[in-house]
Amino acid sequence: MNLSTTAADTALATADKSDLGDLPSWDLSDLYGGPDSAGLKSDLTQAQHAAKAFAQRLKGQVAEQDGAELAAAIADYEAIDETLGRIMSFAYLVYAGDVGNPENGRFLQSMQEKVTAISTHLLFFTLEINRIEEAALRDRLAVPALAHYAPWLRDVRAFRDHQLSDELERLLHEKQVAGRSAWVRLFDETMAALRFPIRGKDMSSAEALHCLSEADGALRREAAETVGRVLVDNVRLFAHITNTLAKDKEIEDKWREFPRPWSSRNLSNHVEDAVVDALVGAVTDAYPRLSHRYYALKAKWFGGEQLDYWDRNAPLPDADDRTIPWDEARTTVLDAYGRFSGELADVGRRFFDNAWIDAPARPGKAPGAFAHPTVPSAHPYLLVNYLGKTRDVMTLAHELGHGVHQVLAGGQGHLMADTPLTLAETASVFGEMLTFRSLLDAETDPKRRKILLANKVEDMLNTVVRQTAFFRFEQLVHGERRDGELSAERLGEIWMQVQKESLGPALRFEDGYQVFWSYIPHFVHSPFYVYAYAFGDCLVNSLYAVYQDAEEGFAAKYLEMLRAGGTLRHKELLAPFGLDATDPAFWQKGLSVIADFVDQIEAMEG
Repeated sequence: MNLSTTAADTALATADKSDLGDLPSWDLSDLYGGPDSAGLKSDLTQAQHAAKAFAQRLKGQVAEQDGAELAAAIADYEAIDETLGRIMSFAYLVYAGDVGNPENGRFLQSMQEKVTAISTHLLFFTLEINRIEEAALRDRLAVPALAHYAPWLRDVRAFRDHQLSDELERLLHEKQVAGRSAWVRLFDETMAALRFPIRGKDMSSAEALHCLSEADGALRREAAETVGRVLVDNVRLFAHITNTLAKDKEIEDKWREFPRPWSSRNLSNHVEDAVVDALVGAVTDAYPRLSHRYYALKAKWFGGEQLDYWDRNAPLPDADDRTIPWDEARTTVLDAYGRFSGELADVGRRFFDNAWIDAPARPGKAPGAFAHPTVPSAHPYLLVNYLGKTRDVMTLAHELGHGVHQVLAGGQGHLMADTPLTLAETASVFGEMLTFRSLLDAETDPKRRKILLANKVEDMLNTVVRQTAFFRFEQLVHGERRDGELSAERLGEIWMQVQKESLGPALRFEDGYQVFWSYIPHFVHSPFYVYAYAFGDCLVNSLYAVYQDAEEGFAAKYLEMLRAGGTLRHKELLAPFGLDATDPAFWQKGLSVIADFVDQIEAMEG
């Protein structure tokens, strides 16, 4: 192939070179100096001794402790668990930096096995807490030291009805490293090792999928067809992983008496089944006025009645396809944060001033993007694969929102800093919205305003409509798996069903797309996680509408919401803003923001 004559080749080359500027890499030494560091070895040894001593002192005695004694025991448990969390965070981040390195995989597995063995000594503690009678616990919560941990106790005891015997809980805990975790590792390492030959370059999955957002239509088609071919060659393995994990979940759900495959996720998210059902129902009902309508518009912009699936995320025909250097992306995001709240920007700036972000796309690196909270005694780390497009800037704004949230919530301590997935997306999506609104307000050219609006609509459709369709895919797959193993072909049929329903008649699908389900990591890592994105986007749309109409003081209330971490449920967090996720109108309000953007784009067509 000719490797030097097209604009697309130039774009691919610049993604690796100086146009992006100096991209930061993270420094994990704030956790440990390295896999062989003395600090890591010391923490493992001390945690093992502390966990054994904790069990010897307290096993069988938890129900007899008074309020002060139980509070002290929880504090000891928290300290040991935070050390284990630091170890696993370090191991995972080392692994994510180069999934393709077998030494990193062995290191992660080794740490998982060691930490699992240590944490087995602690398993009794929450099991015994759950056997304390409600009245007895309520009396003890009168002690201030124990009342501090009331939110954690609430969340632990939410699973009381699904708790198994101590022996079974220990068995499931110890077997995880050779069960679910091993299958997840197989998926990650297989995906990281795959190469997609496009324009003479063997690309990682992140690079290949990024090509679907490039301006060159021929490149988009080649990338889509190549991704399809490579996934088809590996689909039997991915189908086997999917079937195995779905069956594994079915078995555990049956023993724990969860009524539906997604019930355990809802419980861990502290959200009622009825609320999730209302969200999914509202989004699926809105498909025609959101995604179906928008993609029909986009098809016309591309000169037809239908849009090829590889053009779904394509830039508009007259879009500015320039490369955005890293420093400009940093300034854009921090300025947008700063116009909302100086404190929000100051916390965000710490990620750039310190080596807390890993930005370059490189072979072997985990695809996509994430914010890892690590532990409150350290700080979060962000992973992005920055290639200099507007969507990459929005991804940076998104992950920085997570990171800021994690820093602010860290004050709640290790056991109560984590936020349920449904609320964990609040700060990230809000950060995206701040950045988008800042760009839109500064843009006066009608053509560029239309492009900005279209890009934002596409991001929102990817977050709300696409993630809801992913959730529907999981519902159908896990439901059908209970009747027997699904073939790769059947998985593809279910995938195509939900894609056609959600994206609408304006999308044209060809052979190869039916295996695109197989690269979605959320299906493997966190079953039924995906609706949290739609929850967070609709929540933020409603929250931002309140912000636009709010008097001074909104930013302070917003930061307090982030500082709450996992101590409050969604009703308590949203009440200061006059919002209620149990109200069906709440979801309609959030979806109407997307519909309004499509209305604005349609008006520009006139």
